[in-house]
Amino acid sequence: MRLMEVVGVRVEMATNNPIVLLKETDGERYLPIWIGPNEATAIAFAQQGMVPQRPLTHDLMRDMLEALDIRLTTVNITALRDGIFFADLIFSNGREVSARPSDSIALALRTGASIYVREEILDEAGVAIPEADTDEQENEVEKFREFLDSISPEDFGRST
Repeated sequence: MRLMEVVGVRVEMATNNPIVLLKETDGERYLPIWIGPNEATAIAFAQQGMVPQRPLTHDLMRDMLEALDIRLTTVNITALRDGIFFADLIFSNGREVSARPSDSIALALRTGASIYVREEILDEAGVAIPEADTDEQENEVEKFREFLDSISPEDFGRST
């Protein structure tokens, strides 16, 4: 399992679908995961520290966990089958719950839980962008944005 960080939410230009972008903390691979618009909003709000007037679903889940004195310790993205990602939520009481990666990431951002991805998933769907100096990094980021603009879910075996 590889520790990941959430880079952010982007919109894939060809289909106008949101993508959450993860990056290895100790590596050069990025993992794009297509998500729904509600989850994209929830992830973006959490990253930006925005607090809605009324709790979103993921805020409610966080608050319920706190009320029950249970922590979300880890999110594990465990499988990629037919272009669909699968994840497990790991709780402090030892319980595991299957969940969509988008919901898992939104909840992890609200609780401070670590996000891990299986190595095989990164091997299959990860995109490597080597670390470079600042100017080269900016060029690589631009190339990656162009890459995101040119790919579609079908490129990863997912049909929409």
